[in-house]
Amino acid sequence: MDTSKVGKLLLTLRKEKKMTQKEVASTMGISDKTISKWERGLGCPDVSLLGDLSNILGVNIEKILLGDLEPNDADGGNMRRIKFFVCSNCGSVMTSLGEAEISCCGRKLTPLLAKPEDDEHAAMIETIDQEYYITFQHDMTKNHFISFVAYVSYDRVLIVKLYPEQNAELRIPKMSGGTLYTYCNQHGLWVKEKKGRYY
Repeated sequence: MDTSKVGKLLLTLRKEKKMTQKEVASTMGISDKTISKWERGLGCPDVSLLGDLSNILGVNIEKILLGDLEPNDADGGNMRRIKFFVCSNCGSVMTSLGEAEISCCGRKLTPLLAKPEDDEHAAMIETIDQEYYITFQHDMTKNHFISFVAYVSYDRVLIVKLYPEQNAELRIPKMSGGTLYTYCNQHGLWVKEKKGRYY
């Protein structure tokens, strides 16, 4: 561990938060001399303090220990590059448009890989007025259900959460040029292949 790099990062992050050494120290219940020592590269935070420091500065513990915040390459925010993440513990759904380190319930999440839909996960889509009416012939029990459906177009994402023991159906506004994703809590992420320009 490069204590000099860690110290420079801690100094930069503290200044970004517009906090003094005394304010950080007071929040953590330690002396401001300790913060000064870290920032000068004369030592590193004890492992027991890293969680508090991470919360105060808004940075992952891993990044603090590396002493480096490497920015992601700019990707223009193209929605078609969206990545979906689901926490296997609590079921939270998260998305990212670029490379992201996402964690939930103390675990690092990996992006889901979408597979072409099969018969069990096929979405039936009807157009009614200016909406898509989407249904599934899929179990909706407590142990096996469609958790969410996402419609992704070039400039927006619409996510509809579904719950066990409700009907596997939803309505969304009709938007041209999008891609439909379905997430099954047992079998993962599925993508509907388009037939022509629209569904």
